[in-house]
Amino acid sequence: MRVFLYLLLVIILLFSCKKDKTVYEATPYILNIPSHFPSMIIPQDNPMTIEGVELGRYLFYETKLSGDNTISCASCHAPSNSFSDSNQFSVGIDGVYGTRQSMALVNLGWEDFYTWDGSKSSLESQILEPVTNPIEMHQEWKDAVKKLNQDVLYRNRFFRAFGEEGIDSMKVSKAIAQFLRTLISSNSKYDVMYKYENGIPLNSLDQSIFQNIDNEEWAGYDLFKSLNGADCFHCHNGPLMRVKKFSNNGLDATFSDLGRGGVTGNINDNGKFKVPTLRNIALTAPYMHDGRFNTLDEVIEHYSSGIHISPTIDPLIEFSSQGGVQLDNLEKQLLKKFLLTLTDESFINNPNFMNPH
Repeated sequence: MRVFLYLLLVIILLFSCKKDKTVYEATPYILNIPSHFPSMIIPQDNPMTIEGVELGRYLFYETKLSGDNTISCASCHAPSNSFSDSNQFSVGIDGVYGTRQSMALVNLGWEDFYTWDGSKSSLESQILEPVTNPIEMHQEWKDAVKKLNQDVLYRNRFFRAFGEEGIDSMKVSKAIAQFLRTLISSNSKYDVMYKYENGIPLNSLDQSIFQNIDNEEWAGYDLFKSLNGADCFHCHNGPLMRVKKFSNNGLDATFSDLGRGGVTGNINDNGKFKVPTLRNIALTAPYMHDGRFNTLDEVIEHYSSGIHISPTIDPLIEFSSQGGVQLDNLEKQLLKKFLLTLTDESFINNPNFMNPH
């Protein structure tokens, strides 16, 4: 009996001394959705948290994700360029150049497909790809995770963000996705013009901006929307300044890059690429999927007189048979003035988007 009581006492003491497993519940992150924007759908398996967004910001600028610790996501998506690349093609750690221009990372929370050819259907899946891509970061995920695990600060950040120990590729992609969904651009002259045009109340800052919109900018906006003018509105409209579609915008008569057709295998998709947003367009040169145009003037000239007809040309390019909309010099100047109203200085200078390292 004494032996039994002794053993019972030992067991009780052992259990009483055992520490409870630490539990951490992340803090919900409340996105500030602009009044003139649609609601954003957040994936159920990746809710936004303050800790997750913070972790994602660190990872976005983390060079450990590359094989030789020299480049990060931000290397090809710089804040000053509206999170795009000022080079025609980005170069990876092995000195190999890509074949498409890096797209601007802006208002991604409202997208349904990613990359120029729409090969990725979620932001999380898109983020996974550059790390292992041999012409980009060129590193196995197991090696990237190993490097992150060696950093106690990262181990703690992942624990706070996900409420459990351990780092893996999915947690990395989820954290970066959370950060990218905060990259919302909504404070340009165009936003005030859009609100005014659609009867959305202007706040005090909007009122101040409204007073500085000149007649040429309004005229350029009218030209942008006119079917008999620049005719841009079919593919670029609304607060997000794009429509969700793939389009052949007449860059070539034959295609060296099949674009969407290379993904679907459908010849009717050949030469079609994702319609990008025009937000901060003045900051995201060079332009088009292959970065062939260095200036906005070149882009405007393409739609004015440089359209090439092919079997998959977008039917909404109504003046393709005559090479484009044939703008005169004044119209080109007015259209450019309007495009400059899409620049959002507060977006590219937001301290919450900068490198935290």
